[in-house]
Amino acid sequence: MFDFGLKDIIDIVLVALMLYYCYRLMKESRSLNVFIGIMVFIVTWLFVSQILEMRLLGSIMDKLVSVGVLVIIIIFQDEIRKFLYNLGAHQRVRSLVKVFKNDDKSSERSTDKETIIPIVMACMNMARRKVGALIVIERNIPLDDIVATGDVIDAAINQRLIENIFFKNSPLHDGAMVIARKRIKAAGCILPVSHNVDIPKELGLRHRAAMGISQESDAIAVVCSEETGRISVAVKGNFQLRLSAEELESILTKEMSIIE
Repeated sequence: MFDFGLKDIIDIVLVALMLYYCYRLMKESRSLNVFIGIMVFIVTWLFVSQILEMRLLGSIMDKLVSVGVLVIIIIFQDEIRKFLYNLGAHQRVRSLVKVFKNDDKSSERSTDKETIIPIVMACMNMARRKVGALIVIERNIPLDDIVATGDVIDAAINQRLIENIFFKNSPLHDGAMVIARKRIKAAGCILPVSHNVDIPKELGLRHRAAMGISQESDAIAVVCSEETGRISVAVKGNFQLRLSAEELESILTKEMSIIE
């Protein structure tokens, strides 16, 4: 008699959740057709080897599956890294980690203010003069590969320095500035551009680059529009547009407070 218990229900639910998460991940990375192709191959393999019990074809497909696992890891290494990061960044996992940490947050809050205020003031001045700017703030995922594409500065965060870097005649104004560990690490950096079709058409290349880096990492991307003078922030693949100084400061304070 077929035995079907609570453990089997949990097993099916977990597999369904895993497949659904993989589906969402592939859809976001524009690899949905590849995911569908893999699922079709797996279903065919199970049908041939388990139901029809075709030994020759089944053994060939078994070999393809064993090699295919390595191929999938190589092809989808970025997606796998993103999945593992999201798993580690989950709020409950982070809460468990914080139990074993005994950090003094009071000094960090004052230091965060010293980091945030110059960025906010510089963005407001640049927005008022319609100077285009793109500032990326590193959080838990290192941006060393992005820093390597620009010119290393490694200077203290300073309002005038930020404005001078993005001045229209500056050779570094077209790229992105990367701020990491409370210092300006580099400027003129090249960012991955998002191909998300949901981004409004009126938003330019700076906004697409901000969206791209926010999708591939946990970084905060601040954009000053050269055309409209409006300030936007991209976090975790989502935009917050037309921000005031108070709203920008509030968002940066909230998002930078979860840096471990």
